[in-house]
Amino acid sequence: MALLLSLLTALVVISYGPGGSLGCDLSLNHDLVSKGNLVLLGQMMRISPSLCPDDRKDFRFPLEVVDGSQVKETQAISVLYEMLWQTFRIFLTQQSSAAWNTTLLDKLRTGLHRQLEDLHSCLVQETTQAESALGMKDPTLAVKRYFSGIRLYLKEKKYSDCAWEIVRENIMISLFLSTNLQKILGM
Repeated sequence: MALLLSLLTALVVISYGPGGSLGCDLSLNHDLVSKGNLVLLGQMMRISPSLCPDDRKDFRFPLEVVDGSQVKETQAISVLYEMLWQTFRIFLTQQSSAAWNTTLLDKLRTGLHRQLEDLHSCLVQETTQAESALGMKDPTLAVKRYFSGIRLYLKEKKYSDCAWEIVRENIMISLFLSTNLQKILGM
């Protein structure tokens, strides 16, 4: 498992290119913060997911929302923002505070918050552009359903350590997959 985590972390670092421009002001450190958040999620692992076979769950991440051929550039900002916002909400709960190392959790929350702030001005610009493209399917709905399933799962599993570990692992994968969106946006 440690090898898989190391490989995933290496892929994250390699997959990010230099920061780009969206026509809005993104922090130069946006991609570094994103990488850092993935590393923090990896460091937060407390138990091996292999110790939780009865808790394994495929939340069915909607791959189409990170597929560059299916998501328009004007939608990519909304999808990325929604993914970060939903992740932030999950790790902001009182139950997550009880489940994780508070130092790592605080760093993750701070990093997610920084990314959300960076994307907020882009989201406002993108919303006005997207209004002209009415009739397009809203990919953020699939993201909301995905995270709603995660919250329901945690509640059903009574926020157990294994449930949190499975969620951490799934969120880490979904944020890694979001690098495709960042490539669409030229980040």
